[in-house]
Amino acid sequence: MAADFDPSRWLRSARRLLGRLPSVSATFARIPSQPALALRDPWPGDPTQGGRLLKGELAACGAVVPLLPEAWGTTWPPVVAEAAHGFAWLRDLRALGSDAARLRARALILGWLEAAPRLSPTAFGEAATGARLAAWLTHWDFVAASADEAFRQAMMARVWEDARDLAAALPAETMDRRAFTVLKGLVAAGAALPGGEAWLARALRFLGQEIERQILPDGGHVERSPEGLAAVLMDLIEIRGWLAAAKVAIPDSLAAAIARAAPMLAALRHGDGGLALFNGSREGSASLLSLLLAQTEARIRPATRSPAMRLERLAAGRTVLIVDAGPPPPRGQDRLSHAGTLSFELSVGRDRLIVNCGAAPAAPDAWRDALRATAAHSTLVIADVNSSELKPEGLGRRPEDVTLQRHEANGAHWLDATHDGWRKPFGAIHRRRLYLGDSGEDIRGEDAIEAPLPQPFAIRFHLHPSVTASLQQDGAGVLLRTPNSGGFVMRADGARLSLEESVYAGTDERRRTQQIVLSGGPEDGPCLVKWAITRAGAG
Repeated sequence: MAADFDPSRWLRSARRLLGRLPSVSATFARIPSQPALALRDPWPGDPTQGGRLLKGELAACGAVVPLLPEAWGTTWPPVVAEAAHGFAWLRDLRALGSDAARLRARALILGWLEAAPRLSPTAFGEAATGARLAAWLTHWDFVAASADEAFRQAMMARVWEDARDLAAALPAETMDRRAFTVLKGLVAAGAALPGGEAWLARALRFLGQEIERQILPDGGHVERSPEGLAAVLMDLIEIRGWLAAAKVAIPDSLAAAIARAAPMLAALRHGDGGLALFNGSREGSASLLSLLLAQTEARIRPATRSPAMRLERLAAGRTVLIVDAGPPPPRGQDRLSHAGTLSFELSVGRDRLIVNCGAAPAAPDAWRDALRATAAHSTLVIADVNSSELKPEGLGRRPEDVTLQRHEANGAHWLDATHDGWRKPFGAIHRRRLYLGDSGEDIRGEDAIEAPLPQPFAIRFHLHPSVTASLQQDGAGVLLRTPNSGGFVMRADGARLSLEESVYAGTDERRRTQQIVLSGGPEDGPCLVKWAITRAGAG
């Protein structure tokens, strides 16, 4: 038993227990009936989602589940449960601006309060608690200002208890992006509630440490996920705004983190304004991303290099090519990571051409892992074995050495990268070379496997559902037609070319699409495949 003893966890539990004991000041101070400072939620809600909530449905993480005042004990997938108990969806009801929306929000909160004693531990996890604190306090006027005294007291008592729990639990046990959600909840409580100065000071004490641990020098995020970076930047902007409202000095580390992260997030958007699909990301809302970047209050030009996050952006003309050219995130930060090392996405103007398949964090394990697999990414896979081993809690075996060289001249870009994800099972190294011409209409690549013996392989190029693909008559190329950017031709040498079915989960709606597959076997000799995507009719 002694070997299983975790001193840090014991200390955290002890702090929580002590935090629940009434302090001398609390003995003489009544829990307030309302916040002393009105906090603002800076993000717009979605009235369409608000309408679904009125019908008793919550759309979260690509899933739709029933959400009714009397049904809070329902079992949901973990990521959906965290979103439900976090109450950020209150902004969607607020966006409707109707009395019916206000009454539904109030009914759902009252139902949650009544169900609290029998709810699952997820409801009281650090991330859900932090999100709930922030949501309840920033929507107080919408939900509670006109409610009866009993409702306001019950809601404020829960806020007070949640804030005490979070303060006692710090430093957060959550090691990934959700640690910022934990901290923003305590910042909200410390800024809004009378007597919350100690909570605010405690949150700020750990905020700088978390920024240093998670925000990379180039402004990227340690999880190497565009969606994760956007979520963290949203949390940081909320924290900054609430500190300003409370007339508390903005820490230099917070201001610097926001200024660094904004250009990196801008670099991870395609021409349609949505995000690139790496490590659990989906497209997201282009308008919300634009608002997010505007809220940073910085002059933003997309970062041209990514030496720490290693999601490389190559841009020329109207073309954007984004490449996962780095090792997977470290353990503890890889909860949503994919086995997509050296995959890339390609867009021209507002048209996505080559994509990864996306993510379904709320789907059953089989679907979730199918989208995390190497085969769901636009890259090479050996013998249908993932470049990183997929596990429920993250990744097991993974590439340890990922090399990268990048060159630019006269508007053209070259990228030369390798990874050793298959060194243990096959003694193999994958080398990928990419070239983007200065016009943006000449994209070339070379994929090679360096191994003692030839290996079976497939190089996949997943197409966005808006792209129409057809094999050319000679079978050596594929004609690709986009809605707005015209046609392109892909040709390859050194592999068999085929057109197969695929799936796209870059948005809430899972859609059928196609993929170009370049394949070969041991009988074909060592893998050395050259391919090119050029404007149809060029040359």
